[in-house]
Amino acid sequence: MKTDAESPTQDMPRHPIAVVSERTGLSQDVLRIWERRYLAVTPTRGAGGHRLYSDDDVARLRLLHAATAAGRHIGQIARLPSDELSRLVDEDTAARLTRTGAVTAREERRPSPASVVDIDQALAATARLDAGELEHVLRRAVAQRGVTAFIEDVASPLLRRLGEDWHAGRSTIAHEHLVSSTVHDIVTEAMRSLGRRSGAPTVLVATPTGERHAIGAALVGAAAAAEGWRVLHLGADIPATEIAAAATAAHVRVVAVSITYARDRSETVDELRGLRALLPPTVPLLVGGAAAIAVADELVAIGIRVGTSLGDLRDALRTVAAADAA
Repeated sequence: MKTDAESPTQDMPRHPIAVVSERTGLSQDVLRIWERRYLAVTPTRGAGGHRLYSDDDVARLRLLHAATAAGRHIGQIARLPSDELSRLVDEDTAARLTRTGAVTAREERRPSPASVVDIDQALAATARLDAGELEHVLRRAVAQRGVTAFIEDVASPLLRRLGEDWHAGRSTIAHEHLVSSTVHDIVTEAMRSLGRRSGAPTVLVATPTGERHAIGAALVGAAAAAEGWRVLHLGADIPATEIAAAATAAHVRVVAVSITYARDRSETVDELRGLRALLPPTVPLLVGGAAAIAVADELVAIGIRVGTSLGDLRDALRTVAAADAA
């Protein structure tokens, strides 16, 4: 009896593009772009000229979809052998799993129908590079939902959708920068305007040396402010020595660092190891972002808490606040 891997139908081109789109979760536009621009797969043409994909094509496209969803750019992985793609996907999946109780696996929060409308309107304004309309849509969403719900139901899904579009070749760096800068300005403004109760603890928020993506730290700061914490927001690309010195001078209770992309994983781990060593043992170091999740095992081993979501951040802040109040 032959296994599926040995089946002679495995390489037969028999699936039209609509079926492949349904089975992979990729839109037909993305499938065409990945085929034409990146040569990810090479479907054959049926008698009527329509595309036909094999089971192997479908399996490969699923791997590519999983890899890009984890943050990899399609242009860098499209020509990799399928076995190497499979190893990458396994590595990315393992990095998202719960590790020694320090990384919490969370079910992704689904945006409400009203939030989906806001996201779609924001993406439409972004596609037109209409900065005024984009800001109007996002500020209205903040006013209607409040900061926390805006971050989780609108801003975070919007940034993910834009990232997916960029990986798929549907958007440009200009689109990404427009959305990131607008969201950054709105949440930073909200973070600074939120009232803080007397005697509230302080969390320092920053990104380490080499990390210039400021949006993650801004979202973290706004979420912490909504929890009633004072926020010392240092911004992006701050050396570990400067973060530690500021934390000591300001008597902060928690340090939260965001890392979206790490060019050198070992350098990133070394930088965070140095920061952990410079901070007092009583000051927790929280690290989040896609790059942090990828090296979570190493970070956890040196006493750093790694979070997969803003919900993890809130849980950590509440745990510290409860312990201080006890």
